[in-house]
Amino acid sequence: MLKRTIYVSEAQANLAGKEVIVNGWVHRIREHGEGLTFINVRDRSGVVQVIVNDKSPSQVRQTAKGLKNEYCIGVRGIVRKRDDSLINKDMITGEVEIEASEIEVFSTCDTLPFAISDDKTQAKEDLRLKYRYLDLRSGKMKDNLILRTRFVTAIRKHLDSKGFLEIETPTLIRSTPEGARDFLVPSRLYEGKFYSLPQSPQLYKQLLMVSGLDRYYQVARCYRDEDARGDRQLEFTQLDLEMSFADREDVLSLMEGLFKDVFKEVVNYDLPDKFVRIPYADAMNSYGCDKPDLRFDCRISDFSEELKASSFEKAKAVVCNGGFAKAIRLPLLDKSKPYSRKQLEEYLEEAKIYKNKTGFFLKAEKEGNGLALSGSAAKFFDAGQQAAIISKFALEEGDALLVVADEKWKAACAQAGSMRSRMGAQLGLTQGKGFAFCWIVDFPLFSYNEELGHWEAEHHMFSRPKKEHMEYLDTDPGKVLGDLYDLVLNGYEVASGSVRINEIELQEKIFEICNYSKERAQKAFGFLLEAFRYGAPPHAGIAPGIDRMCMIIQNETSIKEVIAFPKNTFAVSPMDESPSEVSEEQLRELHLIIDAKERK
Repeated sequence: MLKRTIYVSEAQANLAGKEVIVNGWVHRIREHGEGLTFINVRDRSGVVQVIVNDKSPSQVRQTAKGLKNEYCIGVRGIVRKRDDSLINKDMITGEVEIEASEIEVFSTCDTLPFAISDDKTQAKEDLRLKYRYLDLRSGKMKDNLILRTRFVTAIRKHLDSKGFLEIETPTLIRSTPEGARDFLVPSRLYEGKFYSLPQSPQLYKQLLMVSGLDRYYQVARCYRDEDARGDRQLEFTQLDLEMSFADREDVLSLMEGLFKDVFKEVVNYDLPDKFVRIPYADAMNSYGCDKPDLRFDCRISDFSEELKASSFEKAKAVVCNGGFAKAIRLPLLDKSKPYSRKQLEEYLEEAKIYKNKTGFFLKAEKEGNGLALSGSAAKFFDAGQQAAIISKFALEEGDALLVVADEKWKAACAQAGSMRSRMGAQLGLTQGKGFAFCWIVDFPLFSYNEELGHWEAEHHMFSRPKKEHMEYLDTDPGKVLGDLYDLVLNGYEVASGSVRINEIELQEKIFEICNYSKERAQKAFGFLLEAFRYGAPPHAGIAPGIDRMCMIIQNETSIKEVIAFPKNTFAVSPMDESPSEVSEEQLRELHLIIDAKERK
């Protein structure tokens, strides 16, 4: 066997005149007549050109004639410098080529289901996933996974320097309620009992703090039985991290330093020393969501007073009855292409996803020596009101104002936020803007479930209320803000964390507010409460998503593009056809019976 002496990317001018062996796949073949053949050989590091000519040994010339794309081969040869006029600046090895003296075919290749691309394979997703091992040969997928490796390595390097211990936690655990459905694993030894795959290592990392290990992290696999989407998979990877004797500032500062180092090392991008911090309420009011994309400004403003002063009775009634109105300026970037009515109504359609019933646009147009508003709702605002609106929103000729109103504050914010997101994408306001991190802080600790009629934890039940809000736990849980924090990058939530509870009495109070009786809480979380009886330190933590951050760095829109073997949008793996049925014998061993109707 011709065993490689270098990766192909190492074939550089400094090796000119030396014999090397490369291993890889035939990427391209070009026949130039007169016995001249160019073979591009690819391995994970790149591509190098191999030359076979009439001076090559007969075995080499004969073997070269039988080669096809994606044959797996080894090549022995001499590195030769190319003439200056023949240097290929698009190839990392473009200054040289390898003059082959021996070629060994390790294996041949059947007809490919799709072409292996220098960039990303253009085949449909399910075909790519069925032949994922071929898809991963493409240049973009290879680069994505290499970046992911470098990203995780840089994280480990930084945390090691800060005194963190990498500790594995179990993947077969007790089922505990954490928001999503658990994946359950039946026990063969204990009939009728099940393990659960962890949605996160939350309880175990808190137990590690009780254990006195002080600073823990883990690149953890997590499992949630929920519907797949672009930035979500059934199984995913997060950086799980916890610190003892720490508060919010300790965690936020650690993360800012970590990602400043990681982004510099991995993509040579300079992040600021401190990330912008935005209270949850301000984020909702100004950006319409709790994961704002700060690569462009275009903030949302309140429009309630303007509606109250108008004669637009339908919309006016919403705010006069305690509702909310939000507006966002849509700038005209290309003065030669004014917005049409159809375009503006398409933006308003975004708000209808959130069941908006009261939305309209106003457009600034030249009138005499000034500007006036047009649009079907403009007639409801007199000249003075129009002038005030134009001034408040700094409208210029051709700009539009998109307005929504709703009885509920959160809904009105979300409707305006959806229009803002469309604006950023459609107008290209985010292109080439790099990476914009921010912290969202001061979340409500609880949200009220109208359907079930009780309070629920906004993040999870182990998060500490802010000290100044403890008094509201018994009287008005809706007023309680938590010591919670989310990290946002380019409009995606990439991490969530909190200062934890470490006292039994407070933890039991939170369980009670969230409709967990003492018996129910003891059954689900008794082992954690027991641990708190033995001197639990104050602690705090966070869990950034590895897949999602790598997706953003690589400018992808789906985390499937940075995961080696993901599931499709139907939670199926076309390659190995999982999930699959199992034998009756396996079912009997696990004390399970599958309903015959369900099996059909």
